[in-house]
Order: sequence, then structure tokens, then C-alpha cells
Amino acid sequence: MYPTFNLSTSDHFNVSDSDCLRLQELTHRSVKVSIIIVLGVMITLGNIAVLLVISSSVAGWSRNSRYFLLSLTAADSAFGLLVMPLNLWVSLLKDYSEGPDALCHMVAFCNATVYSTCMYTVATISLERYIAVFYPLQYSTLMTRKRTLLLIAFAWCFPLFLLLPITFPDSIIEVHFSTASLVCNPSYSTNVPYTLSLTCLIFFPCSIVMTYANLKVWCAAKRQRLKLRKYGCALRSRHNVAARVLVPVMAAFYTCWTPCMAVMLYNVVSGSTVPEWMEFIVVWLPTSNGFLNCIFYFWINKNFRRKFHLILQRLALTVCPKLVDTFGWSNTSSAQFVSGILDNNMLHERTSSVSSTCTLLSLA
Repeated sequence: MYPTFNLSTSDHFNVSDSDCLRLQELTHRSVKVSIIIVLGVMITLGNIAVLLVISSSVAGWSRNSRYFLLSLTAADSAFGLLVMPLNLWVSLLKDYSEGPDALCHMVAFCNATVYSTCMYTVATISLERYIAVFYPLQYSTLMTRKRTLLLIAFAWCFPLFLLLPITFPDSIIEVHFSTASLVCNPSYSTNVPYTLSLTCLIFFPCSIVMTYANLKVWCAAKRQRLKLRKYGCALRSRHNVAARVLVPVMAAFYTCWTPCMAVMLYNVVSGSTVPEWMEFIVVWLPTSNGFLNCIFYFWINKNFRRKFHLILQRLALTVCPKLVDTFGWSNTSSAQFVSGILDNNMLHERTSSVSSTCTLLSLA
């Protein structure tokens, strides 16, 4: 009788512990899903606003700059429109007791492709600005429309080629669904050479190009500012403008991407995982770069903000004319905005080769 009583008590405690762990997991999962949804909404709305503005010409931006920035907007939008919905969908459908399946492999492929495309796109933008600053006379020859489109195509197609093996269930690398990050992740420790090759072909080249190009542009801007100050031509309102833009761009890139790469390499070397919330943060941190790019590449630009305000005025004039009168907006501003779009489409085809740097240097 006593053994039976003890066994029942032990079973009772085991069930209670299991229920507590399950309850804790569900609580953590609801918090994580809420964070992912909020982040996805922020990224989507921010990039929709950006797309409304740069779909036509913006003062101070060349045609090539708009192509690169449109590519960046598309890559960032994929975080909110593709990566997040797919992984949330899999987290609801996936039975954690099951092994890897074809769906999880496809989702992991989409995740890795969007992440890699975003890094390549940011690197190509840095390269274009470097050429515009240091080779202004040769810019139209070096950065033709065809070469610009080829660079954008490379940023989108090369990751597809590198990451294609992830799509096959019985391929060179395994894929698992992580309950910690709610993401279908490749098990990088199952194929160390492939993982290291991805790191050497994606993260390190992009970070090197970004660091070198932006550091050179920052040094050039600093030298120019010192010369203007020496001759009394510098404006106090534009003091250290390059640092106010380039430093946040680089800081956001390394803050968002370095922890993810470090954890990936740690997983490769040690074969073990990091704590639950640390994994969640480092996996989803790169997606926040899709929202930060909206701020550092677009909203910080005075011409971009001016055009966005004009778009809001036009929409308000169309939807609710009384709202226009309430805020004191005039119909003249809207008319100037419409005519400005028609004129700018021809004007920016003849803009100077260094106009892309206005994205960096045009601050309020």
C-alpha cells in the first residue's frame, strides 16, 4: 500500500512540474509572438511610407540612388511581409515532437535569403556612395543604369544560389524548429564547412565593404568640414553632419547583425545552444534593422520628410478637404507637389553624380 501511495505522489509531482513548465512555455510564447507582431507592424508601416515617397523622384537623389534604396525597402519589407508571417504560421502548425519537414526547410530558406539580401543591399548602397564621393567625374561611367541593376540583381540572386541546399530535407544541412526563437533554423553545427563558407561569403564581405566605404566617406567629410572651418565657411548648424548619419548607420548594422553571427559561430564551434531569451533576441534582432533603416536612410533626410508631408497633404485633400482647412494646409502646396513630381522625373536624370551623398548630408 505504501509503495502505491508513494508512486502516486511522485506521479502527482511529475504532472505538476510538467504543467508548470508547459504554462511557462505558453506564457513566454505569447510574449514572444506579441513582440514579433509589433516589430512586424512597425517594419511594414515604416517601409510602406518610404515606398510612397521614393516611388517617384526625391530632390537630391539620383536615379541610381533611388534604385538601390528601392531594393533596400523591398528587402526590409520582406521581414514584415514574409519572414514574420511564415514563422508565426509554422509555430502554430508545427508539432514540436515531429522531426524536420519540407515546410520548415522552405521557411528556413526564406529566412536566410531575406537576411542575406538585406546585408548585400546595404553593402551595395555603401559602395555606390563611395564611388559618388571619390569618383564624381567617372560616376556616370562607373555606375551606369545597367551596372546598377546588375548589382541589385546580384544582391537578390546570389543568396538564392548560396542558400539553395537548405530547401532540401535530406540535404547537406539539417533544419529544426526552435521553440526558443519560434523560427525554423538551420542546425549549423551539422555542417561546419558549409556554415563557415556562408559566413565568409555573406557577413564578412558585406561588413568589410560597409566599414571601409563609410569610414572613407566619413574621413572625407571630416577633412572637408575642417577646411571649411579653416576658411570660415562652415555653418554651425551643419556641424559634424557626417558623424550624425554614418555613425548611427554603422552602429545599427553591427548591433543588429553581429550578435546573430556570433551565436551562429558559437553553435558551430561548441555544438550547443544559448539560453532561451538570448536566442530569441539574437535571431530577431536583425529584423529590427529593417525598421532602423527607415530612420537612418530616409526619415533623417530633410528632402524625404518634406515630400512625405506633401504626400500627406495631398491624401488629406483628396479624402477630407475639411481636414486640410483645419490644419491650415493650402491647395497650392498640393498643386506644387503634383507639378513637382512631373518636373522632377526629368530633372533627376540630369542630376550631378554626387547627389546620392545628399542622403547622408541633407539634414534639418
